[in-house]
Amino acid sequence: MTWVALTAPEAVEDGHAEVFEADGRRIALCRAGDEFYAIDDVCTHDGGSLDQGTLTGKEIECPRHGARFDIVTGRALCLPAVRPVRTYPTRLTDGQVEVEI
Repeated sequence: MTWVALTAPEAVEDGHAEVFEADGRRIALCRAGDEFYAIDDVCTHDGGSLDQGTLTGKEIECPRHGARFDIVTGRALCLPAVRPVRTYPTRLTDGQVEVEI
């Protein structure tokens, strides 16, 4: 596993998700308060981009059909999604949010 720097913490607003490319993957970096969570930027129901959805607390909703996911565990919280989304560990190092790929 490798740690990859994505961005400075202030680049992602609280309650939002921003997409970054890391090791050939689209990663949605979600900010909930002072915490950062990284998930694949893809709804497991139909492949929609999760960063375009609504982030409420620690849940993100796909804008296409309303599937919701826990950004901490990746667990699908409601239909139409039944499979989890992949999550990645994050950390703050030297003024950068890093994700472990």
